[in-house]
Amino acid sequence: MTTPTGPIYDKLKNLGITLPPVSTPAAAYVPFVQTGSLVFLSGHIAKKDGKPWVGQLGKNMGTDEGKLAARAIAIDLMGTLHAAVGDLGKVKRIVKLMSLVNSTGDFTEQHLVTNGASELFGEVFGTAGAHARSAFGVAQIPMGACVEIELIAELE
Repeated sequence: MTTPTGPIYDKLKNLGITLPPVSTPAAAYVPFVQTGSLVFLSGHIAKKDGKPWVGQLGKNMGTDEGKLAARAIAIDLMGTLHAAVGDLGKVKRIVKLMSLVNSTGDFTEQHLVTNGASELFGEVFGTAGAHARSAFGVAQIPMGACVEIELIAELE
């Protein structure tokens, strides 16, 4: 499939971002579901060099590294969203992100970690990238990943 052209893809190119293919789900679920004008993307874990980005914020990872992991997830989410809709230009709005941050009980910067994804969606989609969001600290994420994020988007 040829990558569509348009302002979103120009922004991605200017940021040096190549959209990855959809990852194979790790369990019994699908990567995305569309109902009406909404697309729900399953949680994506942080990956580094194609493998789970393992770590726990507040123990062996700091906020800045967690933010980079969240940004990497945003790129993966855009790859899945592109596969789901065929053209990111069809995205009317990034509606909501839910972020799970593998963190110690005293780590309180989950919201700053998640900014790594939120800021990239804003750069790529402009005002349509402004979204509602939740960021939680959790005791563990599958495969020991440091961050997992799911997304809901509205289509034109």
